[in-house]
Amino acid sequence: MIDALKTVLYGAIGIRRRADHERAQVKPVQLVIAAVLFVVLFVLTLRYIVSLVVS
Repeated sequence: MIDALKTVLYGAIGIRRRADHERAQVKPVQLVIAAVLFVVLFVLTLRYIVSLVVS
């Protein structure tokens, strides 16, 4: 599961070497779950920051 998190986080900022990607033993289901969690946390963080700035 750690490899899935690394893959999603590196993919989000665009720094992932091809060799690392090919070496990772990640199931597609793990990638989907990690990506959904990342997106939810990212949106909630942005919403929190905006609410702090606006108030």
